[in-house]
Amino acid sequence: MGEKVLMKGNEAIGEAAIRANCAAFYGYPITPQTEISAYMAKKMPKIGRVFLQAESEISAINMIYGAAGTGVRSMTSSSSPGISLKAEGVSYIAGAELPCVIVNIVRGGPGLGSIQPAQSDYHQATKGLGHGDYNMPVLAPASIQEMVDLVQDAFDIADTYRSPVMVMGDGMMGQMMEPVEFKERPAKAMPEKTWAANGLNGRKEHNVINSLYLAPEALEQHNIHLQKKFKAMKENEVRYELYNCEDADLIFVAYGTTSRICKSVIGLAAKEGIKLGMIRPITLWPFPAEAFEKTIGMTKNGYLSVEMSCGQMVDDVRTTVLGRKPVEFYGRSGGMIPEPQDILDKVKELVGGAK
Repeated sequence: MGEKVLMKGNEAIGEAAIRANCAAFYGYPITPQTEISAYMAKKMPKIGRVFLQAESEISAINMIYGAAGTGVRSMTSSSSPGISLKAEGVSYIAGAELPCVIVNIVRGGPGLGSIQPAQSDYHQATKGLGHGDYNMPVLAPASIQEMVDLVQDAFDIADTYRSPVMVMGDGMMGQMMEPVEFKERPAKAMPEKTWAANGLNGRKEHNVINSLYLAPEALEQHNIHLQKKFKAMKENEVRYELYNCEDADLIFVAYGTTSRICKSVIGLAAKEGIKLGMIRPITLWPFPAEAFEKTIGMTKNGYLSVEMSCGQMVDDVRTTVLGRKPVEFYGRSGGMIPEPQDILDKVKELVGGAK
């Protein structure tokens, strides 16, 4: 076991990216993720890598397009309104099949909203983020250690599939501090980047990075190719945690900070004779449908989706459960964090008190 160090979530993200050989970071400050940019500004130039504070979020994502197009590992980060500004560029990146990592430390919305933590960017992240027929993997850590591990995984996933990958936390995850360990990770064999626009390198012609297909037949073939890639992601990259689900009166579905609160509620409920479990999606896309197939026969009263939103992930839960068991929702919005007792009261309303 290596030495652990106490770090703020945002700074741990930056260090994890550096250790994953991120060569270029382009960003723009916005609360509650500004410490990521600040950390990279301090560290990257000292080790001969690129940090640049762009003049806007739109500029930053297009700089990522350029850097990723050369084949180097690149990352940007922002928070909710800033991610919205990046959406067009993310679609270009997905269309051009360029690997990169995008971090979203979510704040309350809509609009400028607040700087408090939220999970109300779920639809935005998991339904493609930008225009066109595409998806990207979305990883949702529930601890600072998992932030570190998933940021490093995100670069590998991006390179494997030539795709943008999002790591999505919330304002609390970005600002809280926990001990983390930066583990020595064996190098994974990655596909050679023969597509990169980085000079001839023995080729007869330069590579061209492009997402424009004026002929509809060509664009349709490109979309068919992309869909095969998304299918492979669904088959190979689904991640989730099952917690205490056997013979449960009710199973929570929760991710990130909310899943930590739900684990506390599971302990409170046990003292009152109520058995609760939890499905914690780690990949928000691809959504872990397999977890529901495993637990559909374990839950007596169905599922309760607990979110820091007005109800977004619950749509995917309902689509996956397909009416086989009840699916209910409990959420707080605008930066409000669910209270354990309020969640427990909702549970009692659904299961009828102690068993």
